[in-house]
Amino acid sequence: MRVAVTGAAGFVGSHLCEHLVMDGHAVVGIDNFDDFYDPERKRENLARLYDDPRFTLVETDVCVRSLMRRALAGTDAVVHLAARAGVRPSFAASDLYVRANVTASARLLEMIAELRIPRLVFISSSTVYGEGVSAPFRESGELGVPKSPYAATKVAGEMLCRAFAHKVPNIAILRLFSVYGPRQRPDLAIYKFARCIESGKPIPVLGRTDSYRDYTYVDDIVDALAAALELNEPWAVLNLGSGAPVTLEQMIVGLEYALSRKAQRRLLPPHPGDMFGTWADTSAAKRLL
Repeated sequence: MRVAVTGAAGFVGSHLCEHLVMDGHAVVGIDNFDDFYDPERKRENLARLYDDPRFTLVETDVCVRSLMRRALAGTDAVVHLAARAGVRPSFAASDLYVRANVTASARLLEMIAELRIPRLVFISSSTVYGEGVSAPFRESGELGVPKSPYAATKVAGEMLCRAFAHKVPNIAILRLFSVYGPRQRPDLAIYKFARCIESGKPIPVLGRTDSYRDYTYVDDIVDALAAALELNEPWAVLNLGSGAPVTLEQMIVGLEYALSRKAQRRLLPPHPGDMFGTWADTSAAKRLL
C-alpha cells in the first residue's frame, strides 16, 4: 500500500511513518515544519527514515494545492495527522487554528475526492467531547460544548469528513486520548513536568489534582492507526484510548518514582479551556480494530 501521512514529522506522525515502512508500505510523509515547537526537533524525529527508499518526504503546507496533488498522486490511503495542536494557545491564535485545522482539512478532502483516493484516516481528538458529556465517552453519544477554539476546529474537521463521506469510499475518524511516549511534544504535561522535576523547578499544577486524563501510549496509538488502514467500513468513528484514566496526582507521583526525585507543586487556577477529565469507551475500537 502507498500511504500519505500529513504531519509526518510530528510526535505521532513520525512513529506511524516508521511503523508503516517497517511493515513494507511505501510512505509519502508530508510536513510543513511549522514553528509551533522547534522544527529541528521534528526533523530529528524522521532521522531513521531519510535513507529508506520506501519513504519520501514532501515539505509543504497542506493548503498548497499544486504540491499536495503531486504528493497524493497514486496513493491508496491518506492519514491526516497535520494540525495545529494545543488547547491553551488556541485562544490567542484562533485564526491560525481555523486555517490549519479546518481550511487545510477541507482542501485535503477536496483533493482526495478529485484524485479518487479510496481511504482516509482522519485524526481527531478527545477534546471534541467538550463539556456536559458523561464519562466514559462513547462515540455514539452527543458531543458537548467545545471548551476551546482547538476543540471547535476538530469538531469542524469531523463534520467536513461527514460532508465528503459520499465522495470518499472509506473514512475512519479516530479520536485520540492524551498520547504520550518518546518524542512527545514539549508543550504537553508529562514532558513539561519531567523537565521541571529534573531541574528542581516547581511544576505548574492548574486546577484540581483529582482531574484525570486517559493517557495512551504512542505505540498503541500507532498500532490502531495501522489497523484502521485495513478497516473495511465506509464510515467509522472510534476512540483510541487506554480506557483507564489517571488522575493528575497519580501522574505526578509516577514521574517522581520514575525520576527518583520529589516534585515541587505550584498550585494555579484551572485554565478555562481544559476539560476536567477524559475517559474513552474503547469497546468499538476493540471490536473493529
